[in-house]
Amino acid sequence: MRILHILDHSLPMHSGYTFRTRAIMKAQQAIGWDVSGVTGVRHAAKGPDVEISDGLTFYRTQPLTPLPPPIGEWREIRVLAGRISDIVNTFKPDIIHAHSPVLSGLAGLRAARKARLPFIYEIRAFWEDAAVGNGTGREGSARYRATKALETWVCRHADAVVVICDGLKRDLMMRGISKEKITVSPNGVDLELFGTPASYDTALAEELSLNGKNVVGFVGSFYDYEGLDILIEAMPTLIETTPDAYLLLVGGGPMEAALRAQAESSFAAGHIHFIGRVPHDTVGRYYSLIDVLTYPRKAMRLTDLVTPLKPLEAMAQRRLVAASDVGGHRELIENGVTGTLFAPDDPESCAAALGEMFRNRHNWEARRDTAQNFVRQDRNWLSNISCYEPVYHKSIAAHEGLRR
Repeated sequence: MRILHILDHSLPMHSGYTFRTRAIMKAQQAIGWDVSGVTGVRHAAKGPDVEISDGLTFYRTQPLTPLPPPIGEWREIRVLAGRISDIVNTFKPDIIHAHSPVLSGLAGLRAARKARLPFIYEIRAFWEDAAVGNGTGREGSARYRATKALETWVCRHADAVVVICDGLKRDLMMRGISKEKITVSPNGVDLELFGTPASYDTALAEELSLNGKNVVGFVGSFYDYEGLDILIEAMPTLIETTPDAYLLLVGGGPMEAALRAQAESSFAAGHIHFIGRVPHDTVGRYYSLIDVLTYPRKAMRLTDLVTPLKPLEAMAQRRLVAASDVGGHRELIENGVTGTLFAPDDPESCAAALGEMFRNRHNWEARRDTAQNFVRQDRNWLSNISCYEPVYHKSIAAHEGLRR
């Protein structure tokens, strides 16, 4: 089987989006399928028109001079659809599998209909809600409603829809998309990348003055919806009960300057370390220092509907996990078993949960074992990939029936 994936961006860029894409394509390669990807104009890394990264082939769409919305977005769709059609003529796929955002879906659907190929649309988050979470959109605005309507339209016209969690499935069903049309392909962990925990990095701990400390940490992108301001606000209270508690923040993003300013003015300023972005091949060194990976996501549609990848990666690395009690986290974390949940948007609840974890070290190894086994058995990409095969075969068979 030959599958052409339509993507917003891909490797060699690093993000949760690109790691999920890598895992899907690598797993499909492993069972003998022929896969390639086409990226849209928003893929920001410079490179050749056809690029091989980590053994995967990606066809690039050249960037465009920005135009005001919605003209710019419609031009993006048209240009990407044309690029897909060109690749279809040479790659000869059996199926086109587009991944959100909806611009990729609209372009992929257009090219698939032109080539009379089956079309699968996969949603990792609703673009309109992601814009609200990133601070670039407003819920209920005209742009928000238009984006939501376009997403629903693509789902109605796709041969099948794939989502990463039950929250997204329920929302689409409320929009009138048939339950039978939707398949859940949950976020999983690529155990080739995250399956072997790094040993404690004593040298790095000495460099950061963290040897023997109780370390709370976050590794990822600094967006407002991640709630890192709540975690920083929780630190003074945590230090009252756990004086040797330190916070390690690894990554960067739109909120970095504001978070640094907040930390500098905090009573706990000396207990907060900002590391900045680090190369992917060194991130394991920082994971090794962190006792409790903490994900204080704020309560909103985005975080209630979408399951993040990072807590699963932390579990695979045998790190303890604490997270806010929002819908996306509840799909991944069983409170008191695979992790600890605390009230969202509540620094006191966050501090209390972390303090309780540090006071109860006796159960840490059992929790690590349970969480790691959950990832290996239920959220391993080698097993998750099986859900795509029946979707592909059913869509291909339906199209062959239409051609007769």
